[in-house]
Amino acid sequence: MANSVGWGIIGLGNIAQKFAKDLALVHDAALMAVASRSIQKAISFKEEFKVPNAFDSYEALFKCEEVEAVYIAVPHSEHLKWSLMAMQHGKHVLCEKPLGVNLKEVKLLVDTAKKHNVFLMEALWSRFIPAIQKTKELVDAGEIGNIGYLHADFAFYGIDRDPKGRLLNPALAGGSLLDIGIYPVFLAYLLLGIPDSIETSAKYHETGAEIQIAIQFTYPEAHALLFSGLSSNSAMEASVAGTDGTIVIHTRWHESQAISVIKGTETTKLDLPTVGKGYTYEIEEVHRCLYEKRIESPLWSHTHSLELVGLLDKIRAKAGIRFPFE
Repeated sequence: MANSVGWGIIGLGNIAQKFAKDLALVHDAALMAVASRSIQKAISFKEEFKVPNAFDSYEALFKCEEVEAVYIAVPHSEHLKWSLMAMQHGKHVLCEKPLGVNLKEVKLLVDTAKKHNVFLMEALWSRFIPAIQKTKELVDAGEIGNIGYLHADFAFYGIDRDPKGRLLNPALAGGSLLDIGIYPVFLAYLLLGIPDSIETSAKYHETGAEIQIAIQFTYPEAHALLFSGLSSNSAMEASVAGTDGTIVIHTRWHESQAISVIKGTETTKLDLPTVGKGYTYEIEEVHRCLYEKRIESPLWSHTHSLELVGLLDKIRAKAGIRFPFE
């Protein structure tokens, strides 16, 4: 492999902007091509980030020889189609979460990565930021004892958005769960694993999209209380409590810059700032895996993505969330 990894980005919305800014902070990364269905948007992105190539076709980007890895930033209802095509063109793929909208899609993506011997990872960037890494390290080391309770929420007011847009349109796999609820579910899964049972309660928009959901995971010795929503704001703080103490992941927890470890009357704050927005860490993980000729990351593996989407499928089944295309 060359000294730098040539990247392409498809889908040039807000997340792609943030990703491109952080990509520029990674010393062995080079943004070589961008693609949008709007050539004007692609050219504007090209000029802003000084990208050599801009396309109005995703397939044209996949054919670009200067691109080794593709960041898929299109709406999640399109993740399957374009991730498959990228891998079929021999490209490594970092696809925004959720990797697929259901277990069937993620299985197909994983099988395709293996078939073409290309790297595939779900872009759950929070997994790699220092605050989450440190939290998992402390929990796994038994720093706060046996876990009894986890809480995580992620909500913002979003029901004033375009009802045909990706947030509120069931045809685009809209709703809070797959867009932001995936974060609290991910945290519970990361720290506690797969629960014994799941309970849910959801509210719906007039479009039929789920706009608020409360989730309870039950484990042999613990409960996780999780929430996501588009009908109100939430504190967006997370905490995990054990027999010997509590870890608070400061708001906004999925991109937190600090955690606090509370033991009795003593609170120790650990400042854990991110480089850039925090996408740098998942980019560096992709590079590490490519240099080591891996097709998946040990920190967020194909199995992790399969198990996470399996949990989301179970939550949806309990809450009655179904998309027209399924």
